[in-house]
Amino acid sequence: MSGLPVITVLELAAAIALIVGGGWLYRRRGKDDPNHGSQGAVILIVVGVILAIHGLGLLEYRPMGSER
Repeated sequence: MSGLPVITVLELAAAIALIVGGGWLYRRRGKDDPNHGSQGAVILIVVGVILAIHGLGLLEYRPMGSER
């Protein structure tokens, strides 16, 4: 099986779940109080984005040629 490791797929799935859940919570909160969103929803979205960035491997250290 060549592809993404299972842990990476799970990490990306969790990130998507956090982002979708945060969006759902933000929209639900907006109906209750149209002038303000949900602070918790924004935090969920930010954590989901950071988790997705990590899951995609964009935070891995890759030394340049001179640093090896």
